[in-house]
Amino acid sequence: MSQDAKNLILAFFLSAVVLLGWQYFYAGPKMERERQQQALTQAQASRQDVRNETAAPGAAPAATPANPGAPALQTREGALAASPRIVIETPSISGSIALRGARIDDVSLVKYRETVDPGSPHIVLLSPSGAPHAFYAETGFVGQNGEKVALPDANTLWTADGAKLTPETPVTLTWDNGAGLVFTRKISVDKDYLFTISDAVANKSASPVTLFPYALVSRHEKPATQGYAVLHEGLIGVVGDSGVQEWTYDKIEKEAGALKAYKGEGGWVGITDKYWAAVVAPEQNKPFEGRLSASPTHSYQADTFGAPQTVAPGATYANTNFVFAGAKVTQLLDHYAETPGLKKFDLLIDWGWFYFITRPMFRLIHGLYRLIGNFGLAILAVTVLVKLAFLPLANRSYLSMAKMQALQPQLKELQAKYGDDKVKLQQEQMELYKREKVNPVAGCLPMLIQIPVFFSLYKVLFVTIEMRQAPFYGWIKDLSAPDPTNVFNLFGLLPFDPTHVPVIGHFLWLGIWPLAMGISMWVQMKMSPQATDPVQRQMFSWMPVIFTFMMGSFPAGLVIYWTWNNLLSVLQQWWIASKAGVKFHLWDNLAESFGRKKA
Repeated sequence: MSQDAKNLILAFFLSAVVLLGWQYFYAGPKMERERQQQALTQAQASRQDVRNETAAPGAAPAATPANPGAPALQTREGALAASPRIVIETPSISGSIALRGARIDDVSLVKYRETVDPGSPHIVLLSPSGAPHAFYAETGFVGQNGEKVALPDANTLWTADGAKLTPETPVTLTWDNGAGLVFTRKISVDKDYLFTISDAVANKSASPVTLFPYALVSRHEKPATQGYAVLHEGLIGVVGDSGVQEWTYDKIEKEAGALKAYKGEGGWVGITDKYWAAVVAPEQNKPFEGRLSASPTHSYQADTFGAPQTVAPGATYANTNFVFAGAKVTQLLDHYAETPGLKKFDLLIDWGWFYFITRPMFRLIHGLYRLIGNFGLAILAVTVLVKLAFLPLANRSYLSMAKMQALQPQLKELQAKYGDDKVKLQQEQMELYKREKVNPVAGCLPMLIQIPVFFSLYKVLFVTIEMRQAPFYGWIKDLSAPDPTNVFNLFGLLPFDPTHVPVIGHFLWLGIWPLAMGISMWVQMKMSPQATDPVQRQMFSWMPVIFTFMMGSFPAGLVIYWTWNNLLSVLQQWWIASKAGVKFHLWDNLAESFGRKKA
């Protein structure tokens, strides 16, 4: 086998590792997730996933129903009607705050819809206790062990000084416990997704009282996750210098006590989906304990618990918490990391281990998008820029490959002369490479360079909300989703979805762009001299077919990138071959593939 062929095999092997990983972690589990979602939907009508535990000593309270007398599971509308409410109205969210419990438990994201259909429902993020998919945020105080102090809880009915919360009009809630403690809660919201909540207590009694400030987000049932190994969905937090802590729903349930606790100064905890999250953060200059926990009823909570504060008679104590409930927009998270200074808040997006590659790739694509106005065109432009950035290295690599092709007659002579002496043959080959100044492994470098770029682009397409439902042209309405066309139903003429076929369905994502990618890959492979070994020839012949099926379920933006990159590689190699005076084998190989013999 020639060194050229070995290089090509190595390059395709490394690429196959990436693609097979995708099939294992993405396409295969997708069918199982869809079946689980169907089962979950059927079970929700008879399922109660609210928690009724009491607060643990020295911790934030466990989630409790806001209306214990309500039915086990209501409709969302019924649960919302169980309490008088303050309307939330901002450019980014709509919803309400329950006066019973003073929870932020009704948030819809008005800038995002469930599908690309402009008439589809808005994304519903938070829902009240007692409703399906209950998910809410809460702040307040808990008392010291042994002290009997009436404190506001999930069933406390607050009074408000206004009926609507907007960025311009904060609201203040008030509750008097009748024993000398008056609680006020001022809630404000910005034009995006950040609530600022100031809880204060005025001690008008004759005795001091010790209180612990807390904040929490609670989710009352296990959501249907997408289940990708490269994407975190579940409980998350940064507490002090602990670094980002990520716990899936299943993993936290298996932990001792179904609880993980961290202590430090500055940070936040929350629960995240792929594109949305609900997070609570205390004042960043005070130490606190952050906890991530689960209950036996598949409810989950992320909470913060502050240091004890003793409020003397006649004194007032105030504590501020921040609640984020919205879309994980990169620029917005960066802004909140600066103002109000939420520590490492950008890590709410799962950039992965290769953060140092993924973030620059996103910035580059997003910057080009702002200039061009289309994310698909931005991806094509990024491909060109990457090609230009690595042009000197790629030129040397392709030139080395061209020289290797020119050395084939001499290599064959050495094989004929020293075929029985492998050691001598290897020595003579190395001498030939050294004399001709050829690096036998340099030919695979262009393919190796693609791998980190491919991975970073895949991560950007997969985890950033900016790429969600970003259109290209024609039938591609969402670059983060697979090509919606499919050759197996004649591109929509037959009324069935081939991807739902049991066992093999995830291999039947074969749209127009994956086919174009396969053709471009086949053309690229035809640029090299055809292998003399029949086994190698068969392997190279089937390689584009295999990769076409494997790439079918990838995001369309990634397939477009790969196709465009293949075409640019063909043009680059043709230019280098012409410049080096080496024969360009593409035309002869194509002619031979279609039945015409070489001259």
